[in-house]
Amino acid sequence: MTRLRAVSGGGNDFLALVEPARDPAAGEIAAWCARGLSLGADGVFTLRRAGDGRVAMRYWNADGREAALCVNGTRCAARLAFALGWVDGAVTIETGAGAIVARPAGATAIALELSPPAAPPALRTLVAAAGDVEGWFVDVGVPHFVVPWPRSLADCPVAGLGRELRRHGAFAPAGSNVDFVRFPARHRLEIRSYERGVEAETLACGTGVLAAVATGLALGRLALPVAALTRGGFELAVAGEADGARIRRWELAGDARLLGEIELGADAGLPPPAPPRWSEG
Repeated sequence: MTRLRAVSGGGNDFLALVEPARDPAAGEIAAWCARGLSLGADGVFTLRRAGDGRVAMRYWNADGREAALCVNGTRCAARLAFALGWVDGAVTIETGAGAIVARPAGATAIALELSPPAAPPALRTLVAAAGDVEGWFVDVGVPHFVVPWPRSLADCPVAGLGRELRRHGAFAPAGSNVDFVRFPARHRLEIRSYERGVEAETLACGTGVLAAVATGLALGRLALPVAALTRGGFELAVAGEADGARIRRWELAGDARLLGEIELGADAGLPPPAPPRWSEG
């Protein structure tokens, strides 16, 4: 039987495999993450001891495709490493986007020290079905397209417009995450994110928050520290040092919960049925 750990970071839920004998296959990941048919999750990661206060993490989105970085997942990986007694005080997590130092920041909170983006946000105007959409493209370990939204995010068409922009030809072939953002105050932002790989809006996106902060700094709309309100109601905190748009260092802190352990039954890995073909007339 395969044993998994269920964890959640700011509303992003994940399944974790602790020192598995092998990495999961793409089909297994997609089956496990299917909501309503299996356990359901935004992604899966493996966690292994690497020695000398370090752990190694590999992360896959819900569609089974590997991603270099998931910030909310990385916080959960750190919390799990602490709970397992592998490390104490601080841990270096080896990810596909490089090494990240993590430390406890509260009862259920973890803070991550992250590398600033290599390039500043770049303005792009995309042609969409409803008209031109102006936003900022920035890579914070994974690509994001940040769209400053002029009205309340309560009525923002995240599902429709987010899906269209995520697969826009300007981001081919890999596509991009899409974030709809408001900057109501100098140290505060609000964000809703459509995540590639999950192919839906999620309750939080850690890299999306970083991309939004980088954009807000570049536009002169934000100054560190920043509190980011997410769809799930959690606030993620970004602190550090920046000279205008140039980020010298930054860290992100937020909730990371250990929910329980699960032993998979054989049915958890069954593929979903084909979409229904409804009759007409």
